[in-house]
Amino acid sequence: MSLEQIDELIERLERAAEQLRSGELSPDAAATMVEDCAALATQASAELERQAHAEVSHVAPGQDSLL
Repeated sequence: MSLEQIDELIERLERAAEQLRSGELSPDAAATMVEDCAALATQASAELERQAHAEVSHVAPGQDSLL
């Protein structure tokens, strides 16, 4: 997944948050949107973590991570 795709996920989450804050959704629609947001956030988080680990594996010799 590219950074552009992660940015797209973030935009989708932001739009969903706006809809949820508006109060215009029915309780069922809001619950479905919350579940969808959780899935999107999990997907984005997993991808960011994968990218972070990939960057750590490319550290130059002698430049070990402090974590």
